[in-house]
Amino acid sequence: MDALTALLDGPRARGAFLLRSVLTPPWSLRIRDEAALAIAAVVRGTAAYVGDDGETVAAGPGDVMVIRGPQPYTVAEPPGTPPQIVIHPGQRCTTPDGEDLAEVMHLGVRTWGTDPDGPTLILTGAYQLAGEVSRRLLTALPRVLVVPRAEWDAPLVELLADEIAKDRPGQEAVLDRLLDLMLITALRTWLARPASGAPGWYRAQSDPVAGPALRLLHHNPALPWTVAGLAAKVGVSRALLARRFGELVGEPPMAYLAGWRLALAADLLLEPDATLAAVARQVGYGSAFALSAAFKRVRGVSPQAHREQCTA
Repeated sequence: MDALTALLDGPRARGAFLLRSVLTPPWSLRIRDEAALAIAAVVRGTAAYVGDDGETVAAGPGDVMVIRGPQPYTVAEPPGTPPQIVIHPGQRCTTPDGEDLAEVMHLGVRTWGTDPDGPTLILTGAYQLAGEVSRRLLTALPRVLVVPRAEWDAPLVELLADEIAKDRPGQEAVLDRLLDLMLITALRTWLARPASGAPGWYRAQSDPVAGPALRLLHHNPALPWTVAGLAAKVGVSRALLARRFGELVGEPPMAYLAGWRLALAADLLLEPDATLAAVARQVGYGSAFALSAAFKRVRGVSPQAHREQCTA
């Protein structure tokens, strides 16, 4: 199991918010929905992400923007257009003065906007809960990234555009999986860029020493690993493993394992029937008490508080 697969193999989109927006420029949406992660795919027209720090990133037809939350931001065309619409938590839509726009802007199944024939068409998907996307992955991402249509090797934007307005049995499950596929493909494409600024754990996968060690830790986090035992499995000396791993990943093997175990635990705790004891066994802690103590020390909250915050 590689690092990206491991990070995306936990909880995923469940009844994710998905919307087809049809707009006529000039338009501007102020996003305050507090979603952990959002994806915006431009089908036609153009759109620009505008951060509160002034960062502006444009996207055209077929391009996909991945935006990390939960901080607010603006999406507009052209950039600089004053916000006309505010999107709140729960995807409640109002004017900047608070007037509800849900009925006024409804244009059909999962379709919303200012003009049913508008020249701008954008597909938006939002992962509402932090646990739906691993915290370790979220912290590795920039505030916004754009994957141009030229870098895609699959017609995912077109496929989602075709499915999003359908109202069939099981459609939510179909859309959740399409959203997950779009996210994985976008992140894989971005991470593969030489200048992406990908985190050390991703770049290290191709190294003949650190790469196999990472895969062993990802695939078997519950084993009682030591640096010596990991080095023996990789077939190198303990000193070589420690040096290469530290240089490429940015932290020692056992520190990385500790962080990985807690990242897994954070995701597993959100599963409906998960118990603290069962999660502890899955991620390599000897008892529920040991996991709880480590979780609170590193994350600042107890596992129970984490579960309540992420599922509220």
